[in-house]
Amino acid sequence: MFIDPLDSSRLGAKVEEDGVGFGLWAPNASRVELSLIDPVKNQRNIEMTVDEQGIWHTFVPGAGEGQEYGYRVHGDWAPGHGRRFNPARLLLDPYARAVTGGIDYRGPIHDHIATNAFRPDSTDSLGAVPLGVVVADTPPPPPVAGGRRPMAESVIYEMHVRGFTKMHPLVPEHLRGSYAALAYPDVIAYLLETGITAVELLPIHHYASEPFIAHKGLRNYWGYNTLSYFAPHAYYATRGTLGNQVTEFKAMVAALHDAGIEVILDVVYNHTCEGGGDGPTISWRGIDNTSYYMAQPDNPGRLMDTTGCGNSLDFRRRSVLLLALNSLRYWADKIGVDGFRFDLAVTLGRNGEHFDTNHPFLMAMLTDPILGSLKLVNEPWDLGPFGWRTGQFPAPMADWNDHFRNTMRSFWVADPRVLAHGGSGGDLRDIATRLAGSADLFGHGRIPGGRGVYASINFITAHDGFTLHDLVSYDAKHNEANREDNRDGTTNNLSWNFGFEGATDAPGPVKAERRKAMRNLLGTLILSAGTPMITAGDEFGRTQKGNNNAYCQDNELTWVNWDLAPWQRDLWETTAFLLRLRRESNACRPTGFYTETSYKDDVLTDLDWFDAEGNTMPQYLWFDRGYRTIQMLRSGRGKDNDVLVILNGSPHDKEIHLPEGRGTIFRLAWDSAWERPKANQPSYAPGARTSIGALSMQVYAAPPKPRETAAPAG
Repeated sequence: MFIDPLDSSRLGAKVEEDGVGFGLWAPNASRVELSLIDPVKNQRNIEMTVDEQGIWHTFVPGAGEGQEYGYRVHGDWAPGHGRRFNPARLLLDPYARAVTGGIDYRGPIHDHIATNAFRPDSTDSLGAVPLGVVVADTPPPPPVAGGRRPMAESVIYEMHVRGFTKMHPLVPEHLRGSYAALAYPDVIAYLLETGITAVELLPIHHYASEPFIAHKGLRNYWGYNTLSYFAPHAYYATRGTLGNQVTEFKAMVAALHDAGIEVILDVVYNHTCEGGGDGPTISWRGIDNTSYYMAQPDNPGRLMDTTGCGNSLDFRRRSVLLLALNSLRYWADKIGVDGFRFDLAVTLGRNGEHFDTNHPFLMAMLTDPILGSLKLVNEPWDLGPFGWRTGQFPAPMADWNDHFRNTMRSFWVADPRVLAHGGSGGDLRDIATRLAGSADLFGHGRIPGGRGVYASINFITAHDGFTLHDLVSYDAKHNEANREDNRDGTTNNLSWNFGFEGATDAPGPVKAERRKAMRNLLGTLILSAGTPMITAGDEFGRTQKGNNNAYCQDNELTWVNWDLAPWQRDLWETTAFLLRLRRESNACRPTGFYTETSYKDDVLTDLDWFDAEGNTMPQYLWFDRGYRTIQMLRSGRGKDNDVLVILNGSPHDKEIHLPEGRGTIFRLAWDSAWERPKANQPSYAPGARTSIGALSMQVYAAPPKPRETAAPAG
């Protein structure tokens, strides 16, 4: 597949025995200078020479680790044609392994003067822009203990490095909010006790705050505004910025790996922090604007924006493909991470306005000997034309399943809100499809091109949007703290406050219904076929006070609060119990999509659906919007426990007749009506009569072989 000799070994700053070699790819430049910056910000400019591939290079004897540097790139100034070379701009090396300093938005950071976008600004930007730092390669951390888990055994935990530990009482104060804190023994112990197998870290590539945020005195918190694709964000390191952040990050990976926890990075290759044409010139724009950014087809001087962030990197360009592939290889091979989640991934597969499932970047990544074996997860949409592509990426990539999210929110939250006001909810077809693994999106295993059940990353919430607690506590967003007059963030939340807006002073019955709703959502998330993803803090009901777009809130609103109320401890116990139930049940983790046929000589089909009376689900009930009770029986293939899941999406208690199953007893393992899991629950004979509460979920387990005695019916 796509192999190119222009790899990372020839680019960036490479420490050698007697100095440092520097390489920058800038094929359209007429001249390039390396600027070495000393501790008091004096600069020494060194002319570079260019080879036939457009790589400018030089070797500096006596230079070493910790050296700060940038580039000055000369060439044509023709903004109307997309060429924006301006040597007054000190540019960050796209391959810098560490970054020091930030962007001074009051300084000369634009390539043009304020009053005329077509006139270059000749003011030196030194002191107003970040610099690269020379970092030597060191051995990567050991691989994850026991080897990487298959997706069928994975539980992904989306988290923010800083926010997860900033208020953690067991972490020493000087470590909180850092890579080192995430490696702290008590933090790792919590992840293991919960049942987490992989952490998915919100962006840790060094990033910058957007100008309009900085001008309001806020800071980009999520990190989706990349400044460097090779450097870990220095702000999350406990000491220094001259390469120490790399050492600390690798130590964090090593500690997580030692505990058997994989590390997945949320990466943002779709756009950069340079924004639109009026944004700052920090790196790529000044090195070669036309070789990195997607321009409008009929106007090369104007950028195309499929990301909502002002620019889109152009994955038709060799330079962009190489940058992304080399970055991914570096983090996998040199830093030791186990996978990536691709933000707005459709942009990565675009040929202009069109998405190509077999795009060269996707194929190069999947066939790469390093990258092809990692966990590769897509956010399968962007803001460009026809940008919603869930289920359409190539195998073995996985996708965030937004259909799963919307279906579960609708069934447990939005529909009950409508029902409470005399309306009707949806029918049962969609929730059954999501419980069974979303074969409509990810293809049956026997169909060529089918991606498999674990290509569906099932989730209820993520970093953007309401937390699980807020989903059941607010009818409307409350983003006033973002200082955008509550205009930002989606209004389509599929939420319900159960009759009282907000958490404070809500009546006891309202709080009880909210807690049950959270348990319902966690139950269907964890016990559905596919790969579950939990957002940090949802396991115990973390709140952001109704803010569904907290991207600029680096404060106690977004930091995880570990001072848990009793009900939160109960909810955590529930989450850990459900994850353990999933882990111990092969019936909850099918090897492929259900076929509703028997396996070998099994007396049960692999999956069967029943109505409340215990009869095989009649066809007409699938379409009945007023019928909201369903039983799903998953076979353990005669070797493991069968699992019966009952959902009651009705606002009324329901009498249930259990199915006959294979003739063994059904033990009630969990009921979402319980505030916390219970032991020694009753067992029921096949076909027994029982009941389920309004808006509740139950899980039963049945042994594969008959026991000597079985409890009587009812």
